[in-house]
Amino acid sequence: MSLHLTPLVIVFTILATAFAALLSQMALAVFNDGVRPFLLDFYRGELARPQMTAIAFGLSAGFIFGLGVPVAFSSGVLNPWVLFLPSDILGILSPRKWIAPILGAAWGAVVVFGLSAATTAANSLPVNFLTAMQQMSTPILYLFSFFPAVAVTMQFGRLRGIITFVVSIFVMLFTMKWLPSVFPGATTMAIGVILLVAFAVAEEVTRARSERQKAQALQATEAASPGAASAEEDDPPASASALASAADDETSSIFAANAARLRRHAPYFMIMGLLLGVLVNTHMFAGGEATSYVIAKGQFANAAQIDFYRALGFIPLIVTTAVASGAFQIVGFTLIYPVAYLLPNPILAAIAGALLFGIEVFILSYIAKGIAALHTIRDASDNIRNAINLTLEVAILFGSLAAGNAMASGLGIAIVGGLYALNEVLGRPVVRMAAGPVGVIIAGIALNLLAYAHLFTPIPIK
Repeated sequence: MSLHLTPLVIVFTILATAFAALLSQMALAVFNDGVRPFLLDFYRGELARPQMTAIAFGLSAGFIFGLGVPVAFSSGVLNPWVLFLPSDILGILSPRKWIAPILGAAWGAVVVFGLSAATTAANSLPVNFLTAMQQMSTPILYLFSFFPAVAVTMQFGRLRGIITFVVSIFVMLFTMKWLPSVFPGATTMAIGVILLVAFAVAEEVTRARSERQKAQALQATEAASPGAASAEEDDPPASASALASAADDETSSIFAANAARLRRHAPYFMIMGLLLGVLVNTHMFAGGEATSYVIAKGQFANAAQIDFYRALGFIPLIVTTAVASGAFQIVGFTLIYPVAYLLPNPILAAIAGALLFGIEVFILSYIAKGIAALHTIRDASDNIRNAINLTLEVAILFGSLAAGNAMASGLGIAIVGGLYALNEVLGRPVVRMAAGPVGVIIAGIALNLLAYAHLFTPIPIK
């Protein structure tokens, strides 16, 4: 496996990382959702630049080297973890605005030229662990398809979860037998998401009806009351209500100010959308772990479907953190992925990306209000996000063990699995999702050293 990057990909990768670093330096946007809540204090000067840089690095390093780099190596497709988590750090680190894009561009150049050189070097080793890492694709593609069943179980209990899982299995079997040209994971995810949304809407309707009935019952009780309570009894609730109202007004004021700040900088986000639109449209950049492998196989419609479902889980998180912190997501609502995958050329993708990001910034406040009102839908989004993380952790672990097996059969499984278990008992110095790929890389290096020392005979990797 090697990275074959065209001049267009190289240029727009460097431009995208440069501009992303500028946005993070200005505290306008970062890719890491965990970093974003700290940016309001950083923007106000309550967090010093060295402190903010340390936070960004601590929350991002494991994903850069444990997930972003291995997925890029094994799929041959770039991803946001390897591009934009470092640009977050470099932008925040930069003391001057003009320094940030220089550092960001330098990182983009390191990625496009360094990864290509590294893959070429790895392909010449006795044990080609990059080829072995392609074994990760099958578990990720198929297990990821069942995240809706996991999300349903988390939110609606065992019965509905089991029903969703069984229906998903039958849909996958049906697709594999009668629709061989269609990726079975796509139809499986589709039916799972449909069931999840149906359950969520039904629950929301039931909740709204119940609240309406309670309100009507309370009004009837107050109307039937013989008299009002004494002033002394009324004062404490009134005071509490006034305090709560004041707190809500203050919070709303902060959120409105943050949303207004983002709208004022809409041209910056539109430029970022333009750059991302072109980069995604080249099909050498993907939005997620699963879609990296799907894009590598040339299945762009399936990749669009996967990233659209992923967006359902992340839009509420992106919106709420954006209005709370005054900082947007570098990749917007992530809808740029399914849109740009399917557009026929980079020019249309650039226009669509700019328009999409502009619209997203201007409707932030409205979506935030809608999310606050729809409790069940908001919970469903949280559960989608958690289910995606859970299924990917399992899939990446299985894929890492398969890669270990491809490199050295039982010995490879022992090294990769042993490193994963060791990481767990040591308190996860490497985040769980990244522990498997890191184990594969370490195992690959160790096996190559053993091969050069004539202590291990490499086996052909298919």
